Amino acid sequence: MEQRQLGRTGVSVSKLCLGAMMFGDWGTKDHDESIRIIHRALDAGINFVDTADVYSHGESEEIVGKALAGRRDEVILATKVHSPMDDDPNHRGNSRRWIMREVEDSLRRLGTDWIDLYQIHRPDPGTDIGETLGALTDLVHAGKVRYIGHSTFPASAIVEAQWTARDRGREQFRSEQPPYSVLTRGVRPRSCLRASGTGWA
Repeated sequence: MEQRQLGRTGVSVSKLCLGAMMFGDWGTKDHDESIRIIHRALDAGINFVDTADVYSHGESEEIVGKALAGRRDEVILATKVHSPMDDDPNHRGNSRRWIMREVEDSLRRLGTDWIDLYQIHRPDPGTDIGETLGALTDLVHAGKVRYIGHSTFPASAIVEAQWTARDRGREQFRSEQPPYSVLTRGVRPRSCLRASGTGWA
């Protein structure tokens, strides 16, 4: 399997990443079948697995955690935070309060002590990016997260985040996960993703 660098982290990941969005209630409800898919991917040389807390409301993370039992060190594991997990208005977004709580839930569901790539799933205009980066920096320093990334950030938000990290001495985002799919062969603005619902979310 061809390897590529994850940004400028020095970490090598497989060219193909296994996305786990459809494991659980949103897709493959049979946990054993999902685990078999993950194991086939690992055996084929894929070492990069991506999920999110919101996928099947945590069930995807639980399945990934079961599949990686005994094989955790083989995998660069990515998950995300941002989307609503229930009706509580504080159980969503990019605030320090929510990130610090939700990372613990993701670690528990994934059955691991650390997340290789912790990603902000969507921008949050209502939260200062400095607060978000401060929380993520603390998680890196605590050893719970190795690197941080974002998903579907417009260019302006990426630049603001990098300037904020530089000016305030925070960890820098190392990757961007843009919307992209077999049906849509090109990176598009975030507003188009919301309209069509396609892409690597």
